[in-house]
Amino acid sequence: MGGIIGSIPNNAVVAKLQPPTEKPRPVRVSEGVSKGMLICKIIPEYPLIAREARISGDVVLFAIIGKNGEIKNLQVVSGHPLLVTAAITAVQHWRYQPYLLNREPVEVETQVTVKFALGGGG
Repeated sequence: MGGIIGSIPNNAVVAKLQPPTEKPRPVRVSEGVSKGMLICKIIPEYPLIAREARISGDVVLFAIIGKNGEIKNLQVVSGHPLLVTAAITAVQHWRYQPYLLNREPVEVETQVTVKFALGGGG
């Protein structure tokens, strides 16, 4: 008798410690896989000032796509500042097929590249 074990009464309810439930992290998929999931793509409007300045190039974004296929979060990775706003505005309206893991929709993180080419649109 005595000690820690001896101090617990026989009729005591002992709670099991359970690890804290972690919020599931988004599944990382390549840009190629996410392109295949894209079901609604809004073409960005080429900013007039960028067109007049003859600025072209890619805007690269980091995106989190929700379980329902909607964009939840966008962050700029790279791109000309005159093109970034147009790219973000368009991509925020893109829609994807939900990504399934074990037949359950999951959030996805991926890269999105928006190309701006003079004479070719967005």
